Amino acid sequence: MLRVLAPLLILLSLALPAAAQDRRPSHCIAIADAAPGIEYLHKASYRAPLPDDYTVRIHYVSHASFLIETPGGLTIVTDYTGFVGATKVIPDVVTMNHAHSTHWTAAPDPAIPHVLPGWGEAYGTGIDHHLDLGEVLIRNVSTDIRSGGGREDQGNSIFIFEVGGLCIGHLGHLHHEPNAEQYAAIGRLDVVMAPVDGGMTLPLPVMIDTLKRMKARIVLPMHWFSGYALDAFAQGMQDEFAIERGAQSFIEVSLRSLPDRPTVVMMQPRLLRDPE
Repeated sequence: MLRVLAPLLILLSLALPAAAQDRRPSHCIAIADAAPGIEYLHKASYRAPLPDDYTVRIHYVSHASFLIETPGGLTIVTDYTGFVGATKVIPDVVTMNHAHSTHWTAAPDPAIPHVLPGWGEAYGTGIDHHLDLGEVLIRNVSTDIRSGGGREDQGNSIFIFEVGGLCIGHLGHLHHEPNAEQYAAIGRLDVVMAPVDGGMTLPLPVMIDTLKRMKARIVLPMHWFSGYALDAFAQGMQDEFAIERGAQSFIEVSLRSLPDRPTVVMMQPRLLRDPE
């Protein structure tokens, strides 16, 4: 009987679709062996299929909101405000931080399956997320924020998305450098979305030191209000990071396409718009 079943089991395993397979693990502390340069693949639509099972698309929507698309078609919006553009797309997951109304909404679309606030129900309690959707694992590390002229303990979250072997982090409305315990909980990021306004969040020199310590291969600046802020950030990073400037609003990245040299990729925000 076993001799008869074995070939059948092998055939069944080969027939399973990619989406049903386990997530490629992300160690969050490993340095990936990378091919040189970042490959930008501009497609007609952000809904276009990704080239393989390990490529992730990151689209800069606005301010601190990014759309992350997984190879299997899951969609995640960071710092969700309730509006991402003229689109019928309903994200599978949204994350939020409540420092300001540009980072959260009190009335998320009830059709969104997973809404992850970055703060706890009681003031100063924080929150813990560990959402495993098979293809992607979403977790958070709580940090403090300034609130009402004072400080709210654990009112912000650094959200981390492990997908396609990558470890992608969004720093939210970060108001202080992470401590040793928080750095350890974050782990080694491959891609990090960082606020670089220099005033509303971390002072620019502290943010630059934080990012240099994190050593992510790709830094995506966000939460900036002028080209001056971006230029000041680039000047502070250019001794250790390559600087990529462009008009693109998204990148597609995998472990194999991570740059040899850590790189700041400056994208232009663009609201989503369904193709006509």
